[in-house]
Amino acid sequence: MSEEEYDDIDLSALPDEELVEQMHDDLYDGLRDEIVEGTQILLDRGWAATKVLDEALVEGMRIVGIDFRDGILFVPEVLMSANAMKGGMEILRPLLAETGAEPIGKMVIGTVKGDIHDIGKNLVSMMMEGAGFEVIDLGIDNPVESYLEALEQHQPDILGMSALLTTTMPYMKVVIDTLVEQGIRDDYIVLVGGAPLNEEFGKAIGADAYCRDAAVAVETAQAKIAEKRAA
Repeated sequence: MSEEEYDDIDLSALPDEELVEQMHDDLYDGLRDEIVEGTQILLDRGWAATKVLDEALVEGMRIVGIDFRDGILFVPEVLMSANAMKGGMEILRPLLAETGAEPIGKMVIGTVKGDIHDIGKNLVSMMMEGAGFEVIDLGIDNPVESYLEALEQHQPDILGMSALLTTTMPYMKVVIDTLVEQGIRDDYIVLVGGAPLNEEFGKAIGADAYCRDAAVAVETAQAKIAEKRAA
């Protein structure tokens, strides 16, 4: 659809169901202004913040995640979708906090010490937020102390670590071994990812799972949280 045709769509004139579908399309196309507008319209119509989040934003990002996993969408496009999602989240977050709506779970994530790559990590953070998780992003080059501090402060369900260099990969084991030494390893679901990693490496260092990409990270996080709560 061309820009002109987009401009012809009056979002406020669409009935709820069509507006939500249009928002899924707009998320897919990374149109932040339209997502902000659509979010506000639904709230003005009396939708609860949780309903807007689940039906318009999370469902839209789920569609994005599937096409990313299947190689139909690529990183730049998904980053645009995630940025559009963030626009909607900025409006919803304070409202969700007021209602005391519980996020699906909480995740602390960061790139390990010696590594300054963050595109993959940022993508995981955004997709996790898009799926309804609360995410605390520690940024890059994190020593074990940073992770421990964040775990103590935020008490997350999940610890996510990223590495893009073969030389920084082993540092993930340092962090996990430290959790074991301190007797807190089992308190957290540990997910690892990054280009040079694979499933064998994840198992070898004692992580709960290796996540190939951001879409897999979201699916894995949801499944592991469900398992943990069932237990």
